[in-house]
Amino acid sequence: MSDRELLELAAKAAGQERSAAGDLWSNARGLPWDPLNDDGDALRLAVKLKLHLGLESHTVSAWQSDKFGNFQTEVLSHRGDEAATRRAIVRAAAEIGKAMP
Repeated sequence: MSDRELLELAAKAAGQERSAAGDLWSNARGLPWDPLNDDGDALRLAVKLKLHLGLESHTVSAWQSDKFGNFQTEVLSHRGDEAATRRAIVRAAAEIGKAMP
């Protein structure tokens, strides 16, 4: 799944509004919404969807609190622990969005 598809599905799960431009979402600060690259947007997404995070020595996982078996795991890599954590959050949110009508 592309980053764009992940963001669109995650936005659907979070009920994120489209901006006046039509294809970008704005966060509470009026800036582009990008939880793949912005720690604050990723944290707000995790909180809104009540995601759990599990950080291990080489991986990070995110899952919705009432769906314990649906882990979305990222390997901690050269991109950094924070980037892997943000991606795991967005992937978990995208799975939630994918399951919505």
